[in-house]
Amino acid sequence: MRNLLEEFNTYYGIRRPTILGVRENIFTGSVSSLAWFMSAQETSFVTLGQRVLANPLKVRMHYGHPDVFDRFWFLSRGGVSKASRVINISEDIFAGFNCTLRGGNVTHHEYIQVGKGRDVGLNQVSMFEAKVASGNGEQVLSRDVYRLGHRLDFFRMLSVFYSTVGFYFNSMVIVLTVYAFVWSRLYMALSGIEENIMNSATNNKALGAVLNQQFVIQLGLFTALPMIVENSLEHGFLPAIWDFLTMQLQLASLFYTFSLGTRSYFFGRTILHGGAKYRATGRGFVVGHKSFAENYRLYSRSHFVKAIELGVILIVYASHSAIAKNTLVYILMTISCWFLVVSWIMSPYVFNPSGFDWLKTVYDFEDFMNWIWYPGGVFNKAEQSWEAWWYEEQDHLKTTGIWGKMLEIILDLRFFFFQYGIVYQLGIAGNSTSIAVYVLSWVYMVVVVAIYVILAYAQDKYATKDHMYYRLVQFLVIFVTVLVIVLLLEFTSFKFIDLLTSTLAFIPTGWGIILIAQVLRPFLHSTIVWDTVVSLARLYDLLFGVIVMAPVAMLSWIPGFQSMQTRILFNEAFSRGLQISQILSGKKYV
Repeated sequence: MRNLLEEFNTYYGIRRPTILGVRENIFTGSVSSLAWFMSAQETSFVTLGQRVLANPLKVRMHYGHPDVFDRFWFLSRGGVSKASRVINISEDIFAGFNCTLRGGNVTHHEYIQVGKGRDVGLNQVSMFEAKVASGNGEQVLSRDVYRLGHRLDFFRMLSVFYSTVGFYFNSMVIVLTVYAFVWSRLYMALSGIEENIMNSATNNKALGAVLNQQFVIQLGLFTALPMIVENSLEHGFLPAIWDFLTMQLQLASLFYTFSLGTRSYFFGRTILHGGAKYRATGRGFVVGHKSFAENYRLYSRSHFVKAIELGVILIVYASHSAIAKNTLVYILMTISCWFLVVSWIMSPYVFNPSGFDWLKTVYDFEDFMNWIWYPGGVFNKAEQSWEAWWYEEQDHLKTTGIWGKMLEIILDLRFFFFQYGIVYQLGIAGNSTSIAVYVLSWVYMVVVVAIYVILAYAQDKYATKDHMYYRLVQFLVIFVTVLVIVLLLEFTSFKFIDLLTSTLAFIPTGWGIILIAQVLRPFLHSTIVWDTVVSLARLYDLLFGVIVMAPVAMLSWIPGFQSMQTRILFNEAFSRGLQISQILSGKKYV
């Protein structure tokens, strides 16, 4: 430490250092495969990354690591405390910004290292990444980054961009590119453009096969590149390659793709609406089983809903695309998008200890259903009641401005395109391109909502006392629905498959209406419409929960899958002969 402090007397360039940076040793990597991925990613940043940022790039800031500050220099330049707990939520890097703007010098030294424990559970890791991504969203809006962009020379400016907000901006652009790709493909398939191109061009199949391959490179596989470089420097090239291959076998790509979703969602949401907040991860040694309901609360809006949306688009595209008739071309063209869908839905359960234990899965589903149907109230917490959680999830819409609300509504309009595209593909439309088909589909939508409202009203009024009336209403609704379907089958060109196809069209429309209603909540909250919105939103969350639970339940039912998952997750503990049954049982030891 004495030698390190002597560095304050040495000139680096034209100035003495004002922040001395030191490297870290992440020692929690052996807890589980997940902790290993996190510590490997972090190690490459706190060693190789910061070494390069300090010299030759000269853009190293302060990242909350064990750096040494020149206290007197900082006290005479405004100190290190920050004014806002929202904009300055990543308070550590703002110390680096201030230091650079005021003529300071940040260096990095390798002859001392400080031990550090990182988060070891997926929920902790995700909350930490959400906090950092939100913090980067606020940095984009801050005057410190604005001033740095104006005052640094071109090359240092690019280095600052890539090492701070640029990394998160690129993550968001990658996810938006996937969205743009699948939505434009869907549009081409449903509008008939794709078929015309197929008929007029001879090499379109080859084009379709190679079009999507760059996503494989971007979606997490090569996020590990800095780790390979760092490991090859410290341990040698062959051990680094071996570690990389071991990571891939332990499903590292699944984790890094999942992290990509976390970063892009919270970064984008903060830029749109602001309202970043500190997320207490606890930093504890947490490797216990997390319930399905807890995972759903944490990842529903950021991962599950987005993955289900992409999955529905890919399924609709497969059924209506001319190119997708060739199975190989379809697989080559959409494999990375499907990988994104699988990783966003399955990662919280793959990296959850005892995530595929059949009994735990059954208990988790019961717990989830109790949480969904638990009545809301003023004093209920999000962990107890779905309604309290649902209102909490809309908090960012309270703080946003008029532009944020308008952009949110414009983004939500994409869900109406499903309906517009698919209704013209139904057999009952009879290949008509008239706007009347689309208008009639909205009439159908209104009728479905009206039936739901009638049933909900009948349940409230008659279900407890006059249950015979309630059964009568149910019978009449079912009878009329079946009669209408039979009449349509008999007297029109309606096909039975149209029922399934129209479901894929109208469910996204309903979700879009709910999202827009959430933005317009100040106007709708006191009206009768709001109760219908809340009850429909509850049904949608129930549907999403069942969709996410289905593959988890199926894998839990397969014998031996749980022990394989445990082996993948705790391989290092097994190889060192540790007994992890006590850890998995969730008991707490002091």
